[in-house]
Amino acid sequence: MASRLPDTDELLTPAEVAALFRVDPKTVTRWAKAGKLASIRTLGGHRRYRASEVRGLLDSIPEQRAAGDSDFS
Repeated sequence: MASRLPDTDELLTPAEVAALFRVDPKTVTRWAKAGKLASIRTLGGHRRYRASEVRGLLDSIPEQRAAGDSDFS
């Protein structure tokens, strides 16, 4: 009888990851091929990404300043 591991994580599609980073899904695939982002392959060969890893990577990126926001005001 198969059971889910207690530490299983939600898996995201390339499109979902791309939306979080505001990039094209092909960019996410290139990151995975370059080893910048770990991926899991489904039985059909599609890539999936662990949500916890994606959120950790997203949190490590410093927020960009809004356009027009400067220290020279």
